Amino acid sequence: MNWQYFKQQLLNEPERHLQFQYAKDKLVNASYHLTEIKQAPITSVDCGGKLNTWTEVILQLWEPPQLEAERSMNVSKALSIIEIVENVMPIEPMAIVKIEFGNDEFATRQMLPTQILIQGDNLIVDLQADVTQCKAISRGESCGTTTNGDECCTPTKPVIQLVNLVKANADCCTPGSGCC
Repeated sequence: MNWQYFKQQLLNEPERHLQFQYAKDKLVNASYHLTEIKQAPITSVDCGGKLNTWTEVILQLWEPPQLEAERSMNVSKALSIIEIVENVMPIEPMAIVKIEFGNDEFATRQMLPTQILIQGDNLIVDLQADVTQCKAISRGESCGTTTNGDECCTPTKPVIQLVNLVKANADCCTPGSGCC
């Protein structure tokens, strides 16, 4: 989901309560704070040797140790925080949105919003784990092909190791000893 779409969904529902679902039937505590919005330009080279660039926008959520509110913040409050951020740092509209969250029961990680759902007076952002991928294979190319045509993901040829089975100081099996 890109930033432009994500923000538009918030703008469409300013009076609803903003909830984040990080696992089946698990919502971020209603007392959460939207503590930071990060914009991270990513530059990488994949195993096929291709340069990749994209931008991510990461919204960091924090659960305070004590319950501070019975209801989560209104979408309008989140939008006011977004406005403060955008006045200081313009956000790339096509940036990939990630939500960073963790608590005592759920290790901190960045998750992808996959759906934004309306349930009663709540706007629920459904979060799913990000996945790893081999970009070269996704493009239909091979992974890590060298100039020799070897690929990092292909099985290597078996190495044959020659072993000397004769003891160097053995009295028998020497030329002319008659043992063979």
